Amino acid sequence: MKKLYLFLLVAFVALLVLPKFLSSYALGIFIMIFFYAYLGQSWNILTGYTGVISLGHSLYVGIGAYMTYLLTLTLGLSPWIGMWIGGLTAGLIGLVIGFFGFRFGLKGVYFVLLTISFAEIGRLIVLHLKVFGSFQGLFITPHFSAANFQFKENVPYYYIALGYVIFSMVVVRLLERSKIGRYMIALREEEEAAESLGVNVFKYKMIAIFISAWMTSLAGAFYTNYLYYLHPGTMMSMAFSIEIILRPIIGGMGTVLGPVIGSFLITPLAEISRTYFAKAGYEGLHLVIYGFLLVAVVLFFPRGVISYIKKALSSLLGG
Repeated sequence: MKKLYLFLLVAFVALLVLPKFLSSYALGIFIMIFFYAYLGQSWNILTGYTGVISLGHSLYVGIGAYMTYLLTLTLGLSPWIGMWIGGLTAGLIGLVIGFFGFRFGLKGVYFVLLTISFAEIGRLIVLHLKVFGSFQGLFITPHFSAANFQFKENVPYYYIALGYVIFSMVVVRLLERSKIGRYMIALREEEEAAESLGVNVFKYKMIAIFISAWMTSLAGAFYTNYLYYLHPGTMMSMAFSIEIILRPIIGGMGTVLGPVIGSFLITPLAEISRTYFAKAGYEGLHLVIYGFLLVAVVLFFPRGVISYIKKALSSLLGG
């Protein structure tokens, strides 16, 4: 375990100095690696550790993004403050979804459909209201300053996104070592047995979905102030939800490093192939590659890539 922590420390130091050697384009790819690693980790809390499958996490990203922007526009709140209000709002919406799902015993595909339904409802509401930009979306005029979460160069975004990832890893690691985390894992492994031993199934599922939704929405504030454009057709779509879940599935669900490894494997491929195929007139073809890659992972790496990486590096990581 000490060797593992030493390895992670060396990797962290390397990431701290990496921007000095990267072009702006390469920095942008690393920013998206961190962005999706954070989103995947947030989803991982609900699905990887509790076993509750959600395909509607794009809803929480949208809540965080639009809440942050509108609070800044109407009340003059800094995005650094608005993001936490957006997070609380997303967490409460997550509790509403959880109440309908967990109180009425929805499991498996039925809960998945519930999350998809809420995400689609949210997308359609945003799509048809002028305050959210309607079908045109919202173009955000940047006012560059640290207080506004807006910067002229990619380097500050790189370090903020890296901070997001470190924050998510710390939260998940603390959950793993806590009573709440152990109960969540017990629900994932055998819900009926855990309930028979006195674990409050409803309570701990509600805690999991609140934390997951709250953390996911914080990425919405980053999305807003990095891309300067909001549109529900991309940010709150089913395709975006799938983008979120691919990283932990491929890297390894129910682990701290799985979503990070998955993002390092998938995101560069996604960004490069998306750019290449778009120039060639084949927009969306990268999603086909995703599909083949996901099939390959399910067939050959059913526990995620991380389990095989651990075996390959067992001597370095201390077995």
